[in-house]
Amino acid sequence: MAKEFGKVLSLPGAEEEKTDRQFVTALARGLEVLRAFTPEDGPLGNQELAERTGLPKATVSRITHTLTTLGYLDYLPRLSRYMIAPSVLSLGAACVAAAGIRRIAMPHMKDLAEYSDASVALGARDRLTMIYLDVERGSRTVAFSLDAGARVPIHRSAMGAAYLSGLPDKDRTVLMDAIARASEDHWPATKTRLEGAFAQIEARGYCVFEGTYDRAINGVGAVLVQNDGTVHGFTCSAPTYLFTPERMEADIGPRLVAMKEAVRAELSQRRW
Repeated sequence: MAKEFGKVLSLPGAEEEKTDRQFVTALARGLEVLRAFTPEDGPLGNQELAERTGLPKATVSRITHTLTTLGYLDYLPRLSRYMIAPSVLSLGAACVAAAGIRRIAMPHMKDLAEYSDASVALGARDRLTMIYLDVERGSRTVAFSLDAGARVPIHRSAMGAAYLSGLPDKDRTVLMDAIARASEDHWPATKTRLEGAFAQIEARGYCVFEGTYDRAINGVGAVLVQNDGTVHGFTCSAPTYLFTPERMEADIGPRLVAMKEAVRAELSQRRW
């Protein structure tokens, strides 16, 4: 049975594991080890993986051995460290392909990226972050942006704010509460910024973030909610000197909304 929306924010606690007989703890821990790797990482050792996952080092050692045996990790004997193996790519590729949205969105994203000399990204939620499913850059775009597979905090990105705006009220409340706990003292300012973004999206279909996960990057966000309720976020971002508030408001924002609507129209015509 599928978990409730809020259950996917973290691993179940020990008591819940005991009461949920369908839950496979070993599998969950193995997946947590795989999640510990990020696109920005080099090889990681068992100690680093233990620190990132909160699992005992002995447990991590058994998991990395198993994942290496199965081909999901590569072991580098000279460094005594592990890297994500190509087999993992098949899992992500299958996920994105099944969604269908990437294939349809790519040409539209490329057109906007070329026009704006910026980076256009498609993303979905991964716990309290947005994970980039695809990124398109214009031919003259400075290589400032993140690549596919990168994660950014939901509350620090225009894409994340847009994603939140597209959720049912109940689900948005779950995530907002979780972000509040994670943000601690920064929550009042974060809440004000997110609520301002929600108001922008309701009024005009996009939101503007001056300073995102990087203070030197400005971005515009829009949300796509498919007929089945699936929610994705789009963002168009660039260095602050290229994306002034005036340009984002008058030009980039409306174009991002038009791009999103074109993608929505094509998705609605799918027969699968």
